[in-house]
Amino acid sequence: MAQPPGQPPAYGIAVDSVSKRLRQTQALAGISIAFGAGLMHGVVGPEGAGKTTLLRMLSGLLHADQGSVTYRLEGEPVAFANVRPDLAYMPQQQSLYPDLSVAEHLAFFRDLYSLPRAVFQVRREELLRITRLEKFQDRPAGQLSGGMYKKLGLMCSLLRSPRILLLDEPTNGVDPISRREFWHLLYRLASERILIVVATAYMDEAERCGRAHLMQDGVLLASGEPRALLAQAHAATFDELFIRATEGAPLA
Repeated sequence: MAQPPGQPPAYGIAVDSVSKRLRQTQALAGISIAFGAGLMHGVVGPEGAGKTTLLRMLSGLLHADQGSVTYRLEGEPVAFANVRPDLAYMPQQQSLYPDLSVAEHLAFFRDLYSLPRAVFQVRREELLRITRLEKFQDRPAGQLSGGMYKKLGLMCSLLRSPRILLLDEPTNGVDPISRREFWHLLYRLASERILIVVATAYMDEAERCGRAHLMQDGVLLASGEPRALLAQAHAATFDELFIRATEGAPLA
């Protein structure tokens, strides 16, 4: 199905009854989630909820023991081999080199992605501007603050203009101001119809997303539009909703 003229292609992902065991741990236990096209999704839960396993499965690094993951482009199923060039995954522990500067990292990923120099130059200047790292191009990654380090990792992921962006706890361990700036960057990307999946342990970040998916011990507790979830559960915050869900209280 062709997208409207001038609009970039929009991907969606359907996770259907997926289970995954990692050694003795049931990391995912039959979860089903619809990651709607062009939206920002928050996968929210504490450590051990199964968030990282889910993102690794979406990125093709892991395969389901049971169930399926289906990728759709403008509503039509598409093979993962065709999706891969449009997908970027930013792991929780980023593989940045402490001795390489911001500029050197961008040049390294330019070569890794085989980007034409003209395309790279335009994208490089844009990313440096929106992350406000123009003045820090010569600073080694090992000397960046936590927030700046996360921004550098995001820039490296965005160099080839992905249409699917998977972020594993991108704001974990950064200061409140940097966390707010990082979310401003994500809002900007979401406005470009990029499918964004953000894994986070911060309950308040669920309310920043177009769709929120609460997980605990590999099980999906609740899924939907954040304000609708809160209203259905008669909860004031996602902390309250999460506690009620884990205690087995009805959410609607």
